[in-house]
Amino acid sequence: MTVWRSIKWALIGFLGKCFFGFLAKTSRMTVVGGDTFRALRQAKKPVIILVWHGRIFLTPYFFRKRGMVAMVSPSEDGEIVVRIASTWGYTFVRGSGSHSIVRAWAEMKRELERGGAVIHVPDGPKGPDRKLKMGAIKLAQQTGAYLVPFTFSATKKKLLRSWDNFMICYPFGKIVFMMGEPMTVPSAATDDELETERQKVEKAMIWLDQEADGHFHPK
Repeated sequence: MTVWRSIKWALIGFLGKCFFGFLAKTSRMTVVGGDTFRALRQAKKPVIILVWHGRIFLTPYFFRKRGMVAMVSPSEDGEIVVRIASTWGYTFVRGSGSHSIVRAWAEMKRELERGGAVIHVPDGPKGPDRKLKMGAIKLAQQTGAYLVPFTFSATKKKLLRSWDNFMICYPFGKIVFMMGEPMTVPSAATDDELETERQKVEKAMIWLDQEADGHFHPK
C-alpha cells in the first residue's frame, strides 16, 4: 500500500468516526425489540444478526463495543466499514458471496459454537435486493444459532439510487433501531424445509423494514 493510499484510508476512518459521533449526539435514538436480544446474549446463546445491505449504514455503530464478529466484503466498500469501525471492538472476517468465504465461514461457525454473535448481510454484496441467500440459514442450522433481524429508519434520511436502495440518515432527526423476534432452524431440516425457513426469515426481514419506515408515521 502506498503512502498516499494509507493516508486516504486513515482519513476515511477518522472522518467516519467523527461523523457517526456527531450524528449520535444530535439525534434522538430509540430502540424497539432489543430485550429479547439482550436476554439471548446474557444467556450466552449464539446469535446471527441479519441486516439487509441497504440498511447497514448505522449497523456498525449500533453494535459497537459488544465484541461481535462481522463478515465484511473484501471490496473497497468493505474496507470503508473496517476503517471506520476499527476501534469499536469488532472482529472482522473478510468474505462475501462473490469472494471465497471458506475461512470466514469457519471463523463465524467457531464464534457461534462458543456462544458468540455475528453480523451477517444475507443479500450482499451485490444482491438481488432483499433476497435472502441460503448461507445464513445453513449457518444457523449447523450451529443452533438464533437468527435476529435488524434494521433502522429515520426522519431525516435519503435512499440512494443503488441496487440496494441504500439508506443514509442525517443529524438533528429521530432514529429508530428495530430488532425482530429470534428464529431458529431445525438441525435435521431437509432441503425443502430449509427453503421454507429461508422464505420465512426473508419475509420477517422485509416486514421489519416496513415497520421501521412507518414508525414515525403511524397509520
